[in-house]
Amino acid sequence: MLTPFHLAVQVRDLAEARRFYGELLGCDEGRSSDTWVDFNLYGHQFVCHLNPALGESGGEGHRNPVDGHGVPVPHFGVVLEMEAWEALVDRLTASGIRFEIDPYVRFQGEPGEQATMFFRDPSGNAIEFKAFRDIQGQLFAT
Repeated sequence: MLTPFHLAVQVRDLAEARRFYGELLGCDEGRSSDTWVDFNLYGHQFVCHLNPALGESGGEGHRNPVDGHGVPVPHFGVVLEMEAWEALVDRLTASGIRFEIDPYVRFQGEPGEQATMFFRDPSGNAIEFKAFRDIQGQLFAT
């Protein structure tokens, strides 16, 4: 059984974070205060902490070359079942989100073949959602 992880990130505005994580990504809200809000990110505890000094974006940060793309580092995300990933791609595309790396399948025909996409939240936090046809068999395939 997988246990939930806990991740906390900085955001510039809690109302903006609620719209992005709650409304767009569909994360249920948990506890909150004037300076932070908990979300249920696919069963994981994800917390947005207010940092009004963050400004327009968290910055570009580092990029690491993977499969011909510049993957933003740091980033976080969730591994989804393929159908859930495809539904999220449709929802994000319909919302007009700007992808850092457009949804595609990387490592085709190789161990670890996966669907992936990268985008940023309004505060500049980089997010990757990925999916495998067989999560248990492919997640750590070499």
